[in-house]
Amino acid sequence: MTDRRPGDGNAETLRAYWARGKGAAKIRWGTPGDFDRCVGELSKYMPGRAEGYCNLLHKRATGIYPATHAKADRGGT
Repeated sequence: MTDRRPGDGNAETLRAYWARGKGAAKIRWGTPGDFDRCVGELSKYMPGRAEGYCNLLHKRATGIYPATHAKADRGGT
């Protein structure tokens, strides 16, 4: 049996990588096009499911969902 550190290789480690780690640096959360960059990056690993995962990552990284962010960028309309 191998000793594993808490969080090593689990789903939370993956979420942290994309929301706050090196993956987040590629996506540049909070800047225009962040959701599309996320989908582009993650589609390589989860084709057909990246949009849903990026929706949740956007909320985790910025505190708001992409649709709310887009609405705010349009001046609330």
